Amino acid sequence: MDEADRYKKLGLMVGLELHQQLNTSRKLYCHCPTVIRDEDPHGGFVRRLRPTQSEMGAVDPAALFEFQQHKRFYYEYYNDTTCLVEADEEPPHNLCEDAIDISLTMTNFLDSVPVDEIHPMRKIVIDGSNTTGFQRTCIVATGGKVLVGEKVIGIQTICLEEDAARKMDEDDKKNMRIYRLDRLGIPLIEIATAPDIRTPEEAQETALVLGRLLRSTGKVKRGLGTIRQDVNVSISGGAIIEIKGFQQLDMLAELVELEAQRQEKLLEIQSILVERGITIDFITDKAYDVSEIFAKTEANVLKRALKSGGVVFAAKLPGFAGLVGREVQPDRRLGTELSDYAKFWGRVGGIFHTDELPRYGITDIEVTNLRKHVGASDQDAVVIVAALKEECEDALHAVLERAREAVKGVPAETRTPLPDGTTKYARPRPGAERMYPETDVRPVKITDSWLKRIKKAMPETLAEKERRFVKELGLSADLAGQMANSLNLDLFEYVLSQMEVSPTLVAVTLENTLVSMQRDGIPIENIKDAQLLEVFETVTKSEMSSEALPEILTFLANNPSAAIQEALSKTGLGKIETEDIEKIIRSIVEDRLDFVRERGEAAVGGLMGVAMNELRGKADGKLVKELLTSEVKRVLDQ
Repeated sequence: MDEADRYKKLGLMVGLELHQQLNTSRKLYCHCPTVIRDEDPHGGFVRRLRPTQSEMGAVDPAALFEFQQHKRFYYEYYNDTTCLVEADEEPPHNLCEDAIDISLTMTNFLDSVPVDEIHPMRKIVIDGSNTTGFQRTCIVATGGKVLVGEKVIGIQTICLEEDAARKMDEDDKKNMRIYRLDRLGIPLIEIATAPDIRTPEEAQETALVLGRLLRSTGKVKRGLGTIRQDVNVSISGGAIIEIKGFQQLDMLAELVELEAQRQEKLLEIQSILVERGITIDFITDKAYDVSEIFAKTEANVLKRALKSGGVVFAAKLPGFAGLVGREVQPDRRLGTELSDYAKFWGRVGGIFHTDELPRYGITDIEVTNLRKHVGASDQDAVVIVAALKEECEDALHAVLERAREAVKGVPAETRTPLPDGTTKYARPRPGAERMYPETDVRPVKITDSWLKRIKKAMPETLAEKERRFVKELGLSADLAGQMANSLNLDLFEYVLSQMEVSPTLVAVTLENTLVSMQRDGIPIENIKDAQLLEVFETVTKSEMSSEALPEILTFLANNPSAAIQEALSKTGLGKIETEDIEKIIRSIVEDRLDFVRERGEAAVGGLMGVAMNELRGKADGKLVKELLTSEVKRVLDQ
């Protein structure tokens, strides 16, 4: 069975939500610059956030979950690049029109239908990433499509929203998260696809295609953290799982594959539980104090808890024997999922369960006494947790609730991606209760004249640029693709617009030479764009050989204030006259007459390295070869 058939049988469905920072001069709802800073902030303040009811009087479960963590939030700010809007001490300003322009450009790329008026909404988020307790978002367009290979993937919505504050640290002792306000409010475009994706590779390819279209606008930020994906995954009989904030695009296929595997394994566990006759009614909320059983234990975790005034509590999972230790993702078991719930809802360090015991200093006798105390049969599993009494009770309540979900199948939830492509529980999935109208920002009417202006100024897509670079500039297909996706694309096109220079030379220098220099530890970040422009101009004026580029650029990187003429003088790589080159070549050939007469015209190949080494970038290789060929031929004709 090939991969497509396997995932078709699984009923895999994937939808993507791409979030891309826009490169505007101001933030979405204030006029602060969209810059991220590393230096120490100028100050900070503390907030505590609470959930609010929707218009229908309901509270969003995800917001309630965050509130129950009892977190406080410390916000760091800069006096000169953040303002009272980010601190929620001043009403938001009007929507940034540049951000709307970029969103409408993507609307055209994706054949979406723009709305008549943009109405900002509030989306309740109280994890501390917004000072307000909500994130502002608005729909710009609906519908549309994107072609991925030969398949059409539907687009559901194009939205414009504000980015969140940056999480800098977490102080567990104070139960406080530290955020920085420089990122809060940077415009984000959100593109949500329909759940039309059917394989992990198709998910990754779709993200790549959308990413290229976003870069085609020329108005998006680049670099780590500027683009994030929320990935919605389900299989037949499973549930819609939202994986939030995934950044490693090259691992997207693996992320989807491992989530499909997780749901498949959870359904297998459900099937076994059904075969064993287990229903959710079997799983009661009874927790047992088993501290006495472990009063003299050698298990360090339990000893520490008891010594600090805590207790050891246990709960029975009827019919779960052998299933809690079953792997659902690499190095993650059903027990890991139960532990995630215990950690988040009970604020404990983790759990032990009988599928992995005796271990960790817990003995056979202690396990036997434990099972006897809670009335567990051979078919049952037992979970234990050690902490303060209230935390134990909350943790085991969460574990038992997750166990009931295991009987039902796959719980719908929001998960956090881990570096290896697996995921862990983050919070319940949000509901419709989280959205309500924004009353502090005026709607924006999208006029016909606005749409016409955007359509008239539509940029060339990267795919179109790539084809043009091959057809009109003569780049190889590989180099054209490399250049079209490069951070140096704008510089490449600017250089070509300013002078008659070989496109291949410019592309190779920007994409290969500089990259190779960087690998060698040369500080290429010291080379300014203006210096690169001057270097290429020097080559076009025949004042320098293209072969000298690596050495000249190395000199400029190590001497950032040096001018090009100083670089040529200090390196001795200024271009020499053709007559002087001819003299050097004649001398090389005369010193090796026996070699030339023995090898004939093939001697040219053997002497090229000698000539280029002696000329050290002072002459173009093409000219050197022509002159060397001519001189060898002259000697052979004598």
